[in-house]
Amino acid sequence: MLATLNIHSSVPVYEQIENHVQFAISAGNLKAGDRLPSVKELAERLGVNFNTVAKAYRDLEVMGIIYTRRGMGCFINKGLEATCKEKCRARIVTHLHEVVQEAKAAGLGKKDLGSVVTVSMDSDATVYGDVPDSVMKLSKV
Repeated sequence: MLATLNIHSSVPVYEQIENHVQFAISAGNLKAGDRLPSVKELAERLGVNFNTVAKAYRDLEVMGIIYTRRGMGCFINKGLEATCKEKCRARIVTHLHEVVQEAKAAGLGKKDLGSVVTVSMDSDATVYGDVPDSVMKLSKV
């Protein structure tokens, strides 16, 4: 979790951090009571500004995903697994729908899109990481 960020992404860095936490909860990689890295530790690990991580943590706390125990750190709240899973799924379905509609408008067929999905799923790419060459090859006409 929180291993990769892409400063060139259209998704702001603080939002990428928030998403990583929610994805990890949805996938079962973070559970209720798990401690997150400190703001300073995560900022240093990711090579981003302290305030960026602090904003992500504040937002996650406002969303009720994490809670802070003064002097102890930030922890994952209880009872979020199903909610995170549902929200992540809805977000992904919405993105996929938009992408499919763009593909149709651009003249790409089911076979072309299926190839992209298959190659992407088979790659070892990470969220917000660079698009692998194997996937980019499919953009050539």
